Amino acid sequence: MIEGTLISSPNEVLRFSGHETFACRYAWLPKAYRAIKADPAAFADEQAAMVDLGIGKNMVRSLRFWVEATGLAEPNNRDLRLTDFAHAIFGPKGFDPYLEDIRTLWLLHWKLSSRRKGALFAWRFLLNHWPYPELTRSEALSAFARESVKLGHSHSAITLSQHLDVFLHTYRPTKSASVGIEDSLDGPLVELALLQPVGERKVDGERWESVYSFRREPKPEISDALFTYCLFEFWDNFRPGEKSLTLREVALAPCSPGQVFKLPEDDVRTRLERVGAPGRSTAFNYQSSAVQGLLSRQKGGHVPTLADVYSEMSENA
Repeated sequence: MIEGTLISSPNEVLRFSGHETFACRYAWLPKAYRAIKADPAAFADEQAAMVDLGIGKNMVRSLRFWVEATGLAEPNNRDLRLTDFAHAIFGPKGFDPYLEDIRTLWLLHWKLSSRRKGALFAWRFLLNHWPYPELTRSEALSAFARESVKLGHSHSAITLSQHLDVFLHTYRPTKSASVGIEDSLDGPLVELALLQPVGERKVDGERWESVYSFRREPKPEISDALFTYCLFEFWDNFRPGEKSLTLREVALAPCSPGQVFKLPEDDVRTRLERVGAPGRSTAFNYQSSAVQGLLSRQKGGHVPTLADVYSEMSENA
């Protein structure tokens, strides 16, 4: 984390609700894609959506929220318009229509965590601005309350608690071993093992709470193409017009690949040296330095596409 960075810019509005207390579940996104592709107004009539999707009214609202939050669809009046990203993943010739590829899960995590418009508060704060190596639920909830006030809100304790729980349930498992994926209450991002339990801590002098830590280590399942794809999205969305970036920005800035994926700075440096080496066709050149490495954007260079992401094998793909 780069010290002194603001959690949101003056024009940003962070979202604390809309998920109806449900974390996104494994079967939801493919099901929603098929429904919207068949009828862009599939979510406009909640009663009809309940029948078509086989879920309750609050789940219908939650599913619409997650479809938008993951970048799979955009609101178009009362309808939803599927994005190119959604078609590339779930379409008839999609790269991963059943969420079987770990790269898709990292991409969904990226889309959730690096939103510029309609960003989710818990993702923005905990992944990019949490200042400690560990967290407990009560510590995070207290921080949520303080940050909510700083942002000019008056959220109730229940709203903040529900929002935090949705974040935790997105990355921590709840299912029993006997439950299949289709019926599981877990979401797909649990498979990333990004948020891990590291022990327990006594709070309020008597109650024990789980202690969690983000898995900040090299992640070979994140291929160079996937990392670079996300790097250029960060560059375009958060540093538009900038011709250069520093290693520190790529590794530690809010919503950067290094921060969202929880990669050590040395791993980010190694990736940049490999991808941005002289003679490579990538759209940036990386100059290493004992003080600070620098990425310079190169005209005419190749910016990775999703086709590149899925054509390059990661070690764990």
